[in-house]
Amino acid sequence: MLYFANWKIGLILAVSLLGIWFAAPNFSPVPGQTVNLGLDLQGGSHLVFEVDLPGVAAERLTGLSSEANVLLRQQPAIPTAANAVIGEEVVIRVARADDMEEAYTRLQSLSRPVGDGSLSLTGGLAPRSAAFVRDDEERTIRIALTDAALIDIRDRTIAQSIEVIRRRVDATGTTEPTIARQGDERILVQVPGESDPSRIIELVGTTARMTFHLVRADVAVGADGQGRAPPGVRIIQQDDLSEPYIAVERRAMVSGENLTYAGSTFQEGQPVVEFRFDTTGAAAFGRVTSQNVGRRFAVVLDDVVISSPVILSPILGGSGVIQGNFTFESAYDLAVLLQAGALPAELTVVEQRSVGPGLGQDSINKGTIAVIIGFIGVIIFMLAAYSMFGIFSNIALLLNVTLILGALSGLQATLTLPGIAGIILTIGMAVDANVLIYERIREESRNGRTPANAIEKGYSEALSAILDANITTLIAAGVLYMLGAGPVRGFAVTLGIGIITSVFTAFVVSRLLVAMWVKGLKPKKLPI
Repeated sequence: MLYFANWKIGLILAVSLLGIWFAAPNFSPVPGQTVNLGLDLQGGSHLVFEVDLPGVAAERLTGLSSEANVLLRQQPAIPTAANAVIGEEVVIRVARADDMEEAYTRLQSLSRPVGDGSLSLTGGLAPRSAAFVRDDEERTIRIALTDAALIDIRDRTIAQSIEVIRRRVDATGTTEPTIARQGDERILVQVPGESDPSRIIELVGTTARMTFHLVRADVAVGADGQGRAPPGVRIIQQDDLSEPYIAVERRAMVSGENLTYAGSTFQEGQPVVEFRFDTTGAAAFGRVTSQNVGRRFAVVLDDVVISSPVILSPILGGSGVIQGNFTFESAYDLAVLLQAGALPAELTVVEQRSVGPGLGQDSINKGTIAVIIGFIGVIIFMLAAYSMFGIFSNIALLLNVTLILGALSGLQATLTLPGIAGIILTIGMAVDANVLIYERIREESRNGRTPANAIEKGYSEALSAILDANITTLIAAGVLYMLGAGPVRGFAVTLGIGIITSVFTAFVVSRLLVAMWVKGLKPKKLPI
């Protein structure tokens, strides 16, 4: 095992030089990628949002009320005296007592299995989404969401919100933001390097539900927007001081769900947002604009009109631009919101913190001191315990730390304070392999083996134990990375990278150094 082919030596040198190359920008003005620092090291924004789950449940009840109307109007129609959402129930009052049975039977289809399958985890029927209370004397049927449905709505809303938030924050170019569920109704958002929490709040907290509506110029909106709107028309606020309110048709021409692309650009020197619809949206948009040339249409974002241009000609290509009083940043942020999609629920900021870089620098300084102290302690111990072989392990250890920094820089992984702890732990673990090898070499040497045979036996016999120990630790690091979030994942990243580099340096690099030493000096006795 002391013989190394030239290609093996070249490969070891190539890996080592590559790691040094990627690590160099962290210590010198050499151009290149440096290690990304987490929120706890470089500062940034720490936000906690609360999801409006009651609002989502209320929307679901409104949807049930509309579906109930459709079912009861099917021929033969069942007349109702009332159908409204009252509190946490949909209350339906049937006009004729003779229709109660048929109405109750039709409405049963509104209760669907909760989840994706028809069976529960216990093997029985899956829980239903709606519960019914029938009162024949009052001729009423009450529909409420079941506990299982509310839990399903909560979990789906949180999961969808996290995904939309992640797409929005990632689009800003931020590296390794932390976005995780916190409790039942909250979402934690940490953005390293962003010192202005208000921009993140505006970007993340905007629901971004966009719809396109035809403008009704024949409706008097009033100076304060309190004009009387006829059925099918609503008066909403416009982001234009010269025309603060505008009347639009309630029915949307097309919604933002049909968008396939949104981006910011310039048109005639002004920032605009360009968009493109899918096939369905393009067909609907083309049909409506063809039939309404000369009329205005409104682009409504979260119940505020952001633009209301005139349809000069049919828009048949499924694409267009949104003009408004945009700055480059506001146009870019709007494009990010539209591209990421709408949030399924409103978000409210319940905690807001800006972490200053001073705290992070203090952590970096203390972490660096800890790494240096740990490194020096290990070096002294290895020199005292193994003499010349300690020098080999210390060279391998120095290369190990360099490779870790190079890997973090090359992969653009984020270094957090727990990540520094992972590096310190790796320093201690890195020499474990050398200790196992050197103790075995020492034992074989005492049993009378020649230096070359003792070294070869020590490395070959210790390999299985080294691999077993490091593979199990690597599995633990993988589980931490998959299930953890934020600083926990930072620790898992540095630990996982450290395990791989420590096996390479402690077993492969140190063995190459020992082999070169034995080949060059041909010692009669091992200094160990």
